[in-house]
Amino acid sequence: MSGGYDLNLFASPPDCKFLCSVCHGVLKRPTRLPCSHIFCKKCIFRWLARQNTCPCCRKEVTRRKMVEVNKLRKTIGRLQVKCKNAAAGCLDTHPLAHRKEHQDSCPFELMACPNEGCTVQVLRGVLDEHRQHCQQNGQQRCPLGCGSTLAALEGEHHNCYRELRDAWVQRHERNRTLLLGLLGRVRRVHLTTSIIHQQLAQLSNFLEDDDNLLLNAQVQETEVTPEAEMRGTQGQGVL
Repeated sequence: MSGGYDLNLFASPPDCKFLCSVCHGVLKRPTRLPCSHIFCKKCIFRWLARQNTCPCCRKEVTRRKMVEVNKLRKTIGRLQVKCKNAAAGCLDTHPLAHRKEHQDSCPFELMACPNEGCTVQVLRGVLDEHRQHCQQNGQQRCPLGCGSTLAALEGEHHNCYRELRDAWVQRHERNRTLLLGLLGRVRRVHLTTSIIHQQLAQLSNFLEDDDNLLLNAQVQETEVTPEAEMRGTQGQGVL
């Protein structure tokens, strides 16, 4: 494969000083040898893999002394080139350095239909129209990876990240409401438990007082019974 740019790529024939004497194309990544001859970087490395001499003057080449000529590279980058889709109808010309930028937006670039199951390639300029009338009914998988199958018009507004975030916010708010309700119930249970403890303490005190009263009554009854028996015995002796 040629290391340089094809001459047919340029809007007008380039100057011969921009040509590589190995591939006869326009210099790509021009590299100067110690003897001052300049070649495409790929071309000269392929040449040196076979023989270690300059293709023009046959002088021996020291690789560590080879340098890329960036100034010449920038000059070549300003040469006007035709769009690679010129045969398809694109009449645009632009600097060589901007070729990829134009290609990424050229309306005459062939694009594969993004609808799942469709294998048709159409020009970028009519891709949107094709998607709307595609035989696959504009169906495609979500490009973000959520697994949804979307119609062409749905794909423009589909944002599963936003939907996931909204769902998470709603669930968070719902969980927060449930937590607040649970905390309220815990407080009420705690208050009820405290009241029950107070009532149990009061009941315990009441029962303790009642036991004391009963014990005192039993003691008093024990003290009174012997005296009564003695009086009864004396009364019987008099009779």
